[in-house]
Amino acid sequence: MLVSYASYGQEWNRVLDLRGQWKFEIGDNMDWAKPGFDDGDWEYIFVPAPWEDEGYPGYDGYAWYRKSFILSEKDHTKPLTLRLGFIDDVDEVYLNGQFVAFSGLFPPNYFTGHGYERVYSIPGKYLNYEGENLLAVRIYDDELHGGFTDGKIGIYELKSYLIPDIDLSGNWKFRTGDDPEWKEPDYGDINWGKIFVPAFWETQGYKDYDGFGWYRKEFRIPSNFADEKLILLVGKIDDLDETYLNGNRIGRTGRIYDNPDRMSTSSEYLELRAYFIPEEHLNMGGKNVLAVRVYDQWLHGGIYSGPIGIVRRERFLQWQDIYDSEKKTIRDLFEIIFPKSAKNEE
Repeated sequence: MLVSYASYGQEWNRVLDLRGQWKFEIGDNMDWAKPGFDDGDWEYIFVPAPWEDEGYPGYDGYAWYRKSFILSEKDHTKPLTLRLGFIDDVDEVYLNGQFVAFSGLFPPNYFTGHGYERVYSIPGKYLNYEGENLLAVRIYDDELHGGFTDGKIGIYELKSYLIPDIDLSGNWKFRTGDDPEWKEPDYGDINWGKIFVPAFWETQGYKDYDGFGWYRKEFRIPSNFADEKLILLVGKIDDLDETYLNGNRIGRTGRIYDNPDRMSTSSEYLELRAYFIPEEHLNMGGKNVLAVRVYDQWLHGGIYSGPIGIVRRERFLQWQDIYDSEKKTIRDLFEIIFPKSAKNEE
């Protein structure tokens, strides 16, 4: 049974409704992701609706959708999420020409994403608040219905989103592979690549990569936080993590072994990483180094959703009751989709 759990149990504010007429063309051309591409001869079809109901009965294969929209800075107070409903079967999403999200796998390694609601974090750096934005969606349909088949289509804010007191989203250092020395604060990472957090690493030059990856970030704590108990938020991670502050492990979700054959994952990627920061591991007077060891078993990978930052423990506890209620709803649904008896048979 396939049921969406990406947004189940959560409450949203809609910032922009994207239902309605989108530009549409069958075929496959990566130039169609570019904002400057001339789509003047493309036709319009309604979204959401299977393309079979919009004049393309029986068509299986590739097609692209394009949609322009305007979004001003005053339209939101929290990080934005793109909701594209249910897509049959596989999709890649481009915002202003930048690859930002995907579900399923395109041929030749085809794997359907049918049955799962598309709920994608939008990296704010790719949005244009001064004018027009271009959303382009590449879709592959293997059989039966194709395209945007149903669901909510638009840009949303999550009502219960916790905005950190100290924001750590943005550019981090990153490299693939695995070495325990990479947790040390004095390790030389000058030659590491840069990656935006939060966003899947597949959308940032590491497409089709499964395995280990490390993130590193330097930060300082303002003096007015000296007497506060603090919580580190590392967002949601696909799949497992160990998180280190100044060389000391302060939290982990799942169990990472040196031998990947011993590791298994289930619903860890749905968990928000929130780790208490012991005072003795924090340098209040200078530089701190955060290192996150990630293991991705397959498909999506990395720190893909916020919040990312540091929050006062008092604020976190106030917010936690709301989040725990939502998390329980999502976990209950996950157990329906993947019952323990089924896991044990694998």
